[in-house]
Amino acid sequence: MSIEADILLQEAKESIEAAQNYKTELQQRLQDLNQARKQVKGSATQTREVLKQHFRDLGGVLTKLLDERLASLLLEVDTIEQNSIRPLDDCQKLIEQGVGTADELLREGEAALRCSIGGKDDKLCSFTKKALQIQLDSLPEVPSLVDVPCLSAQLDESLLGVLRERIFSHGTVASHPPVQIDELTERPGGIQVDDEFAAQDYRLQYRKGTSGLFEDVYVGQDMEYIVLHMDPNMDYQFRVCARGDGQREWSPWSIPQVAYTTLAPHEWSTGTEGYSLSSRRNMALRNDTALSRGVVLYSKAPTYFCGQTLTFQIITAGQVDKRDSIGVCVECVNGQETLQRDRAVCISTNGAVFVNGKEMTNQLPPFTMGCIVTFDMEMVNLYPVNNNLEGGSHKLRVTIGSGSREVVFDWLLDEPCDSLHFACSFAYPGWKVLVF
Repeated sequence: MSIEADILLQEAKESIEAAQNYKTELQQRLQDLNQARKQVKGSATQTREVLKQHFRDLGGVLTKLLDERLASLLLEVDTIEQNSIRPLDDCQKLIEQGVGTADELLREGEAALRCSIGGKDDKLCSFTKKALQIQLDSLPEVPSLVDVPCLSAQLDESLLGVLRERIFSHGTVASHPPVQIDELTERPGGIQVDDEFAAQDYRLQYRKGTSGLFEDVYVGQDMEYIVLHMDPNMDYQFRVCARGDGQREWSPWSIPQVAYTTLAPHEWSTGTEGYSLSSRRNMALRNDTALSRGVVLYSKAPTYFCGQTLTFQIITAGQVDKRDSIGVCVECVNGQETLQRDRAVCISTNGAVFVNGKEMTNQLPPFTMGCIVTFDMEMVNLYPVNNNLEGGSHKLRVTIGSGSREVVFDWLLDEPCDSLHFACSFAYPGWKVLVF
């Protein structure tokens, strides 16, 4: 085969490959187009059902409220009617009784006039006395019409106009594309959620498993959030929506994403004298026992690994002591009064940083209530280096952040360490620290 034929064959193969890639890209775009069409149709169907159900519920509530108001007004009419008719009925009974008495008196008078002359005087005398006793000139008082209630319904016709205006402006249909969750990262006992969309506010929800109701876990402006108190090896669904500056309506929910964490949660060790723990054992309070010395509280297990971020939050602050500190260590050493020792890295409450018990020249801000301190570590060298290096042959690069400042240094150890304990020590009560 000639060189020209080889070239033509190669070009043909390249053209076939390009055509195949072109076809694959077109098919992918067709899938994206179908997904977009599905999103429009699916969200439109869901929106219709939401609107119908909302207005059904609204109509039911309005009907119930109107019925309750009508019943209240009718009861008010019944009460006024009864209270107004009662004295009229009493007056009617009194008049009817007087009419009966007058009829009886008339019959007696007519009988006296018709009797014989011998007994006529006695009958007339008796009739006259009875007439005087009845007091024929005294009549019961009948109330004037101006004093009798006349009921009427006072209705504000403008209510219909107000309701019509509010109903016609009630509800809106938003067509903003939903924001999406950018990344889910497992953390010890939690999951970190990242969102790459810029918005004024975010609303993050999650639910355990794939059934049940979503519940709010965060509303705010942060584009990253750590959801704590996650059960390891359990699926969770997350979704997010957003709204722009000055807007009241939220965007549609993002497509739910499933995530889980295999990392055990950070927990303080139980049974340490001088400390009380929360129910989840991620918060420790220095109580009022053992005031004469400091006490080191360690983690339940070495759950901090290189490449992760270990975070401490000072919930409440107490009296400061130079031995106070929070940090990480290779092993738990009982009987220690401070974490400022060998094979440990820590920061004291006044901001001083200690590496293997030695204070560094760099210093961070002192601890205050609500402040957050973070530890980040990465392995720099997994193999033995120059044995002349003071302090060890394995190096971890440590970054400690507090407030807007941070310090970076290398921590030398005699042997590699896959995981570390975290710890704290406080000499006086009142200190409360959360770890995550």
